[in-house]
Amino acid sequence: MAIYKIDVDHSDIMFKVKHLMISTVTGIFKKFDATLEVNEQDLSDAKVTFEADVTSIDTKNEQRDTHLKSDDFFNAEQFPKMTFTSTSIERTGDDEFRLMGDLTIRDTTKSVELKVEYNGSTKDPWGFERMGFEVSGKINRKEYGLKWSAVTEAGGLVVADDVKLAMNVEMVKQA
Repeated sequence: MAIYKIDVDHSDIMFKVKHLMISTVTGIFKKFDATLEVNEQDLSDAKVTFEADVTSIDTKNEQRDTHLKSDDFFNAEQFPKMTFTSTSIERTGDDEFRLMGDLTIRDTTKSVELKVEYNGSTKDPWGFERMGFEVSGKINRKEYGLKWSAVTEAGGLVVADDVKLAMNVEMVKQA
């Protein structure tokens, strides 16, 4: 079994959500960890675990970040981590996969489906094997207890319920 760990310096864990239904706010998590366990070269038996430190959320607006850490959203004090554990992986194309797993935010765990694009593997200048992936998906934040909502004068939502997930991931094989 080969074990790969995420290279946090060459990976991004991002999300995007509509604001006022006319623009998109992008945020990242600065602290995260992930492990990939795999036996097969074709990734058909891959197992993935991931966690993000909710207190490391960054939307380039300190006031918004503080609100996101509050009980209106993540309640970072009581639930400092969000986690993902894969349950299955299925090839959907040459370098494309559907990754199913359990995503836990706050005290709620739900099954999610993520699209995974495998970008290939290479040896770095120091002899370590690396693999690259682009991962995307969508969740409904309210299903996880991120409940805050407001309506504009025109009747539109201030923050959309759907959140797009986008991750650029580089994994390094462990010795």
